[in-house]
Amino acid sequence: LLLTACGSGSGPGGADASGVPARSAAVPPADVVSGERTDPEAAKLLPPGTRHLTAAISVGGTPPGTTYLADGRTLTGQDVDFTKAVAKVLGLELTVDQASFEAILPALDSGKYDFGASNFGVTDERRRTIDFVTYINDGQGFATREDSKLGRITDLKQLCGLNVATGAGTTFEATLEESRHLCTDAGKKPYQVQTYAEPSAIWSSVQQGRSDVVMSTINGLRYAVARQPGLKFLNEFHRLDVGFAFKKGTKLAPAFRAAVDRLIADGTYDKILKKWGTTGSAIRKSQISPPEIKG
Repeated sequence: LLLTACGSGSGPGGADASGVPARSAAVPPADVVSGERTDPEAAKLLPPGTRHLTAAISVGGTPPGTTYLADGRTLTGQDVDFTKAVAKVLGLELTVDQASFEAILPALDSGKYDFGASNFGVTDERRRTIDFVTYINDGQGFATREDSKLGRITDLKQLCGLNVATGAGTTFEATLEESRHLCTDAGKKPYQVQTYAEPSAIWSSVQQGRSDVVMSTINGLRYAVARQPGLKFLNEFHRLDVGFAFKKGTKLAPAFRAAVDRLIADGTYDKILKKWGTTGSAIRKSQISPPEIKG
């Protein structure tokens, strides 16, 4: 199994989503993947002659997101473990390229990458141009400073007049932009969407008072808040399935679905979730491009 990190994004020594140097962040050391074996039944679902694939992963977050081990070169994170485990089940040689989050999905259509693995939420909008194979359930949530008067956010109109920080090119940005009209429709001042390419910049904006609240992944927010003083997790807002992303019409999807189901059946799946503290994101079986979870 060949893992290579290259391309753009936060490199060794950069700051992670909790605002501390990535190499000093607590990274679970357990190896829960290397013992996985090839499943011939899953492997035979691959297109004939498929021996090597290139995956794109966005780097720059805290665990469970993708970051670096202490050597400053080796990638680690929940998406990395799932990518490596699926490759082992399918008997594939794998190259992992580092890319910015917002660049991965557009690059799939060009064939630059065979698939992407960066906590991509499955939405109906994305399903128009991207195929997904699900492996966890995460979603959208909110966090803010501990001294904020904000409470549980159940309606985006509660954000009216505030500065909301989020990641560029994410489902959070899309949700916020699509819903800005809710404030003006209600006769209120709209919220401002502040997007950042680097997670560390999001947290700096909140800590320094330039942003009032953060919208991001449920798992990522909980991790960051637990490791930073002066912050609090507000609540889950909307759950989403998360999946490997492929060019529309890919023939790889059935094999990847079978591989994820194999990981669930043989216990490796649970080991990965326990390692990263995300057992609340478990799914019972993998699906190919399921409809977006509503409500």
